[in-house]
Amino acid sequence: MDAERAPRISAAADAITAIVRNLQRVVHASEETLRMTVLCLVSEGHLIIEDFPGVGKTMLAKALARSLDCEFSRLQFTPDLLPSDVTGVSVFNQRSSEFEFKPGPVFANLVLVDEVNRASPKTQSALLECMQERQVTVDGVSYPLARPFMVMATQNPIEYEGTYPLPEAQLDRFAMRIELGYPPLAEEAHMLTEQTSEPPLETLSPVASASDAATLAEDAREIYVEDSLSRYVVALLRQTRADPRLYLGASPRSGIALLRVAKARALADAREYLVPDDVKAVAVPVLAHRLILAPEARSAGLGGAEIVAEALEKTPVPV
Repeated sequence: MDAERAPRISAAADAITAIVRNLQRVVHASEETLRMTVLCLVSEGHLIIEDFPGVGKTMLAKALARSLDCEFSRLQFTPDLLPSDVTGVSVFNQRSSEFEFKPGPVFANLVLVDEVNRASPKTQSALLECMQERQVTVDGVSYPLARPFMVMATQNPIEYEGTYPLPEAQLDRFAMRIELGYPPLAEEAHMLTEQTSEPPLETLSPVASASDAATLAEDAREIYVEDSLSRYVVALLRQTRADPRLYLGASPRSGIALLRVAKARALADAREYLVPDDVKAVAVPVLAHRLILAPEARSAGLGGAEIVAEALEKTPVPV
């Protein structure tokens, strides 16, 4: 490791570990799941959390915002929500005889979108420009969003009545999808005790700042990637595209997301270079939700995670 970069890489890894440990004080999920959440932030991606009600999806978003001491906003998506309720609206000022832009909730560092599939497609699409371009355009004027900027969206996997499933183009803009799952018995019992006496979220202190998160993202971008590893990522994507059980395989955008998250993982391990294990470790949460299964595969009970795991086994690893 370069002597000049070594302290910076080590400090970045320590910062990521500190954020994960702070999240563990509040959210009773596996360490790897919480680590993936932080890696998504460091890779400048967006996260979709799909799990049953009451497992801590909203708590995770709030805890991450408090750990970073950054600006946080929450949107509850409902069928009557309008795009302007998300992005903001221009209001006529009678004193100045001019229109003034009133920013919407999306103008924050971390935006929690609860039950993203309950709003109409028109409202869902209001997030597209925000997520991809990190800006909002209203009445022909573009307004930049703050850095860091991360959308954390939640979905309930069991209630689909009255919902609008996210289109593939929007799902592809989420860098990762994770599940929290139910905590182990002992941890769930401990959670009941703490949440009914002194909820830890109320006393959670920041361990980093929004500017620290932006610095971590810069450090992750500088992680060295050998050409053979870039070709390995492309080979993995093409393996999914050639799978007859898939109607649509992984897109080039998914390859970019995979490499960014893998570089964030290398940074978290205090390395200034990428290794194949970084790609393997994050491939399922990055790629699985982007794959569209053929009807026969769905009827057979297959999921995107199984197909990504098989693609990893079939793709030769560079040595």
